[in-house]
Amino acid sequence: MSNNHDQQYTDVLTDIELPLENRRVGKVRVSYELPNGQRLFVTTDRLSAFDQIMATVPMKGQVLNQLAKWWFDNTRDIVANHALSMPDPNVLIAIAAQPLPVEVIVRGYITGVTSTSLWKRYEDGARDIYGYAFPDGLKKNQQLPAAIVTPTTKAEMGQHDEALTCDQVVDQGLVEPELWAEVQRVALALFARGQQVAQRAGLILADTKYEFGLDSQGKLLLIDEMHTPDSSRFWDAESFPERFANGLEPISMDKEIIRRALADAGYKGDGPPPQLDESVWLETSKRYTSAYEVLTGQKFVPGERPITERIKRNLQGVMGL
Repeated sequence: MSNNHDQQYTDVLTDIELPLENRRVGKVRVSYELPNGQRLFVTTDRLSAFDQIMATVPMKGQVLNQLAKWWFDNTRDIVANHALSMPDPNVLIAIAAQPLPVEVIVRGYITGVTSTSLWKRYEDGARDIYGYAFPDGLKKNQQLPAAIVTPTTKAEMGQHDEALTCDQVVDQGLVEPELWAEVQRVALALFARGQQVAQRAGLILADTKYEFGLDSQGKLLLIDEMHTPDSSRFWDAESFPERFANGLEPISMDKEIIRRALADAGYKGDGPPPQLDESVWLETSKRYTSAYEVLTGQKFVPGERPITERIKRNLQGVMGL
């Protein structure tokens, strides 16, 4: 293995400090305020599962940032989004939006291992989930008759998201009725587009998470990320029918490999997570880069190392750092 290849897998971006105002740290992204109603987002290599940061995955931040930008550019006909420019493989400059206080999950299949997932609740005996009535006899990873919107609260770091029904979003005053109707319509249209693109790439988009916000004029914007292996479940389409028929888990191109490894180790999201073998993290990295390539049709080219130095160099011209 060459030194350059070694560095790709050993130089990971955990955090970054920039001389900018109003620093905010999320599970995966660090953001700063820019002039003119803009924010700068740096996507790190951190991976969160069960609402906790677990570790870093090589090249993950670059994959997420570049893939989200690709999707943003290719869905503007459905809804406006916050993306403005990408001055570095890990950096997005975006419109500073006021986020809506709900996460909008669209599901096309009944699956998942976390507490807010459809399958976990169904397996535990629930049949009225997120305000939808589910029949007996469903199997894990089965396709639903139609995609459904299942909102959750937006939890603080380390807290768990809580399930909501679409009615509760309005009844609790989280989102105005007309705006919530538009959000649902847009989310389902985005999901349909995502499924079309995934199908062409030999993948199934099983479910995904969207976040929305309002710009300074009150216009709806898609924010955060879109159809990435962090926010979505992507399965290999060719092997899916046989694996489903035999009760096997789909081959996933997302962070489900981490979720399953943690769940198999008995972890349910409370307390420190168990140590996972390094091979699990490297395999996750390869699946992320593979998902980028098949979805976009573009070869993934790792950015120059060291990452932090490259980011600061690329941002000098943008903001006079």
